Amino acid sequence: MTPPADSDDSEPAVPIHCPDCETTSRVPLATVADAVERHNEQLHDGDEVARVDPDVADRIADLAAEDLGLLDGA
Repeated sequence: MTPPADSDDSEPAVPIHCPDCETTSRVPLATVADAVERHNEQLHDGDEVARVDPDVADRIADLAAEDLGLLDGA
């Protein structure tokens, strides 16, 4: 998995990990969903093998929940 040639270096890059291919790459946030889907379709018959690094995904979920006020009073 490589970032698109027209990727913007100022955009945050998200680590994508594929345990079957034993690869990790970073792709721009705006294209992460497409990159993961494309990788899985092309190399794993659509099985959800490659994914956003689990620690990063958890942190993003925490930030989103905090931003939405879902953690207030917890």
